[in-house]
Amino acid sequence: MKTHIEVQSSSATYFAEIGSSIFADSLENVFSNLFSDTVFLFIDENVYKHHKDKIEDFFFDQDLKTHIKIVPEGETSKSVSFWSESQDFLLQNGVRRNTPLIAIGGGITGDVAGFVAATVMRGIPLIHIPTTLLAMVDSSIGGKTGINHRTGKNLIGSFYQPVRVIADIDFLETLPRKEWINGMSEILKYGAIQDDSIFERSELFFDVKPAQADSDNLVHLISDCIQIKADIVKKDEFEGGIRAYLNYGHTFAHALEKACGFKKISHGEAVFLGMLAALELSKLCGYTLNGNKFDKFRSLYSYRVSADQLSYKDLAFYMQSDKKRTDGDLTFILLEDWQHPVIKSVKNEQYLQKAWDVVFNELS
Repeated sequence: MKTHIEVQSSSATYFAEIGSSIFADSLENVFSNLFSDTVFLFIDENVYKHHKDKIEDFFFDQDLKTHIKIVPEGETSKSVSFWSESQDFLLQNGVRRNTPLIAIGGGITGDVAGFVAATVMRGIPLIHIPTTLLAMVDSSIGGKTGINHRTGKNLIGSFYQPVRVIADIDFLETLPRKEWINGMSEILKYGAIQDDSIFERSELFFDVKPAQADSDNLVHLISDCIQIKADIVKKDEFEGGIRAYLNYGHTFAHALEKACGFKKISHGEAVFLGMLAALELSKLCGYTLNGNKFDKFRSLYSYRVSADQLSYKDLAFYMQSDKKRTDGDLTFILLEDWQHPVIKSVKNEQYLQKAWDVVFNELS
């Protein structure tokens, strides 16, 4: 099955396609409207290892001059040096304003390739082919691109919309189990801020191979998450208001990732812990929520970092450098109730420490 979702913004309108075995047909359709004899591919190194023949066979059959750049695994690829190296790669190989750049991989590949596409020659066509669950439901949609700075995550970047997003769930079949769980974190976020039926529907991730066990429901779940994000982006492309709701749990998560050197904890793991902390902070700020809808998913996470490797002092410092801080105060996305997010500045140090205690207890 296959679904289409229109993503509208003030700067561009494009389609996200979600389905099984749609990679070739969807790309051919895109190429019919792009007039270039050259294409640049930025491919995650693990995706290239598992899907090299599938990808290369398709592009060689298109009779296109194809330049491939492998994106190393890990956050180190989201660096100024790799971005600069990538600019050189495009410019030295004759990139033009109509030359498409295709990002094939997870969020890291999409973020850095997107920023490269946004900045070389003031912008070239960008196509996202997300190959992880997290990238399909989150990072490939909405036009955020960026790289990290030594002081924090995603502090250098731009808003730049792709011309198409192609989410083929066949790529997920080679995804390690931990990456399924990473993506599930962002899906649960949509349940918390918009549609709490997602919590029940996400029980399909208890199956070891969700794509094989329930492919139609997986496509529907991914599509519904994309639709939620598309609706928010349509109203607030540049995060001046409600788009911040999509950052639920992320102020805590980014501090955790920085404290772990972007190595000992994945983005999805950090987001799940961040959402637990944000839920506690919501209650401390006086909001009444019935139950903890995250509880039943806690057993799916296996962390490589322990509580004794972290300190509240460091985490508090890293939160202060988060890009969502305004006017000297830390701004959080909290829940007035399930499906009812709110933007709130929190100054109470005791509240923040108690929220972090939830994370420390989870890692103990």
